[in-house]
Amino acid sequence: MWGIVIALVSGALMSVQGVFNTEVTKGSSLWAANSWVQFTALLVCIGAWFFTGRESMTALFRIDQKYMLLGGVIGAFITLTVIQSMDALGPAQAVLLIVVSQIAVAYVIQLFGWFGVEQTTLQWNKILGLVLSIGGIFIFQK
Repeated sequence: MWGIVIALVSGALMSVQGVFNTEVTKGSSLWAANSWVQFTALLVCIGAWFFTGRESMTALFRIDQKYMLLGGVIGAFITLTVIQSMDALGPAQAVLLIVVSQIAVAYVIQLFGWFGVEQTTLQWNKILGLVLSIGGIFIFQK
């Protein structure tokens, strides 16, 4: 149950953040807004780390698959693409497409067991759910 609540809060925060970032971009520039988002996220993370335990930061560099450390780089491009899609499509349509893309890519990652994720078998009900989600985009647009 807690996982469901956290996922719902995450989705809501992502939508609000996308709108905020898009509006900041209109008053500045794409990369300035993106830099501000990443910088303020860094400050929050450092503050949270300082107050919640201060585990060793050097443990990050002992991770076997070094490419896993690219999450922040990907995060910068997530912010960039969310801003651009919300500006071009509006918040609701952009989020619909973003979520369906997340579902599709996450399922492919699971199917092939990429990035250390436990591999699963193809399940037609999950494919049907994805197809219905895509259909929902078309219904939402009409």
